[in-house]
Amino acid sequence: MSGRAERRPQQQIRHLVLVLGDQLTLDHPALQDFDPTQDHILMIEAASEGRQVWSHKARIALFLSAMRHFCNVVHQQGWTYTYQKLDDNPQSLSFRELLAQHLQGLKPEMMLICEPGEWRMLATIQDACRAADVAIQVLPDNHFMCTTEQFAAWAGNKKELRMEFFYRDMRRRHGVLMQGNGATAEPAGGRWNFDTENRRGYPKSGPGEMAPPVRFQPDRITQQVMALVEEHFADHPGSLAHFGWPVTREEALQALQGFIDARLPHFGPFQDAMWTGTPWGWHALIASSLNLHLISPTEVVAFAEAAWRDRGLDLASVEGFIRQVLGWREFIRGVYWLDMPRLKGANHYNHQRAMPAWYWSGDTRMACMRHTIGQTLEHGYAHHIQRLMVTGQFAVLAQINPQEVCDWYLAMYVDAVEWVELPNTAGMALFAAGPRFTSKPYIASGQYIKRMSNYCDGCAYQPEKRSGEGACPMTTLYWNFLDEHEATLKANPRTALMVRNITRLSDSERESIRVRANHYLSALDDL
Repeated sequence: MSGRAERRPQQQIRHLVLVLGDQLTLDHPALQDFDPTQDHILMIEAASEGRQVWSHKARIALFLSAMRHFCNVVHQQGWTYTYQKLDDNPQSLSFRELLAQHLQGLKPEMMLICEPGEWRMLATIQDACRAADVAIQVLPDNHFMCTTEQFAAWAGNKKELRMEFFYRDMRRRHGVLMQGNGATAEPAGGRWNFDTENRRGYPKSGPGEMAPPVRFQPDRITQQVMALVEEHFADHPGSLAHFGWPVTREEALQALQGFIDARLPHFGPFQDAMWTGTPWGWHALIASSLNLHLISPTEVVAFAEAAWRDRGLDLASVEGFIRQVLGWREFIRGVYWLDMPRLKGANHYNHQRAMPAWYWSGDTRMACMRHTIGQTLEHGYAHHIQRLMVTGQFAVLAQINPQEVCDWYLAMYVDAVEWVELPNTAGMALFAAGPRFTSKPYIASGQYIKRMSNYCDGCAYQPEKRSGEGACPMTTLYWNFLDEHEATLKANPRTALMVRNITRLSDSERESIRVRANHYLSALDDL
C-alpha cells in the first residue's frame, strides 16, 4: 500500500463509508450491508489529528499502524476503498480539508458514519457533508454494551449520576456475574462490589516476580509508520523505543488472553499499587485495543467471567476488572455524550494556573511525578491510580486550569480518545464537573503515595511534612485544599472525616501551611 491506495467501484457510489481511526472493526455498523459494487470505504490519515493536541509519538504511531493494518483487512475482503496516507499530502491539508476533497472527487449519494468518539469530529464531518451537499447518516456505535439512548433514558432528569447504580443495572441487563435468573437473580458472592479487597499496596520488598504482559515486535507496517512519525512529528513528546502495542485484532486477542491467563488473578488486590521499574503492574493493557475497537467489551467481559466460572479465579479480582469495563467505561461514555459540549469547559473550582512545563518533560524534583511522567513519556501509558492520584490529583491541588490538563491527558496516552479521556480527567481526576458524576474530589496527601508505592524513597521532599522547608508539595497543597474548601468538604458525607483533621490544627499551623502552599503555587515550574 503506497501513496493513496484505491479500489474504485464501477458505478456511482451509493454509500461512502467513512471509517475513523478508532473504529477498526468489521462489525462497524456502516459495513454490515456493504455492497462493493456500489459502496466505497474512505479512511483518512491527517497530520492535523496528531497536532490537535501535542500528541505523544506512540499515540500517533498506534493509530496510524492500526489503521493501515485494518485497511489490509478491507483489501482482503475485496471491498472498494480509498485510503488517504499521511505521506501523500504534500500540502498538509487538515482532516476537514481532505474529507471535503474526497467528497468532491467521489461524489457519493450519501455518507455513512458510525458515531465518532469525539464531539469535535462529529461536527467536523457533518459540516463537511453539509458544505458538499452530501446527505449523511450517523449510525449508533454497536461496539458498546449500552447505547447513548439507553444511557440517556437511565439518566433521566437526575442532577447527579452515580456509576455504582448504573453498573448494577448493567450487570442485571447483561446477566454478568449473577446467580439465579430473572427478577430473583442476585450478584455473585452476595455483593455488587468488592472494591475494599482491591486496594493493597505491594509489600516493602516490592511486587516480586510478575508475569509480563504480552507485547509485540513492530512488523514492517509498524516500522514504516514509526519512521513516518519520527519524520513528521519530530518535536512531539515521547519515545517509540519500546513500542509494543497491539495493532491488529489478532494481536489484541492475544493480549487479552495473556492477561486473563497470567495476570488477572493478581490484578484485583494490587490494581492501585505503584512501584518504580514496573510500569505495567498487573494491569491488562487492553484499553487501547478496546478504544480502537480491535476487541469488544462484550468479549472482554465474557473472557473474564469465564475465567471465574471455569477456573475458580478470585471473585474480587474478576469483579474489579469487569466493573472497569462493564461499569465505568460504559458509564463514562454515556456521560460524555449526555453532557457535551458543556463538559469541555467545566471548571468547578475556577482553577486558572498554567500547567508546569515539566508535565511534558518529567524534569521535577517530585519523585512521584518524575517517575509517573517519565514512564508516560517512555511508553505512552500509566495506570489509573498513576493518572488519578499522582498527575491528576497534583493538578487539582495545584489549581491548574482543567482544559490544559485534559489536553495533556488526551495527548499523552495511547488509549486516549476524547469520549473516555475528557470525563475521566475533568470529572474524576480534577472534579471540574463538580458532583455531576463523581461524589467527591479524589485527593490525598503525599502519605497516600508513600503507602501505595516506593516513589517517596530518596525524594527531595518529605511526604509527612505539611509545611516548612522540605515539605512535600503534594502534602502541603492537600492541606491547603482542605483549608480553602473546608465548608463544602465538611458538608459532603464522603469528605467530612477528611476535613475534620484540619480542624484539629492550630491557627499558626494552618497559617504555616498557607505560607508554604503560596510559595509552591507561585513557582510550580521550580518544584
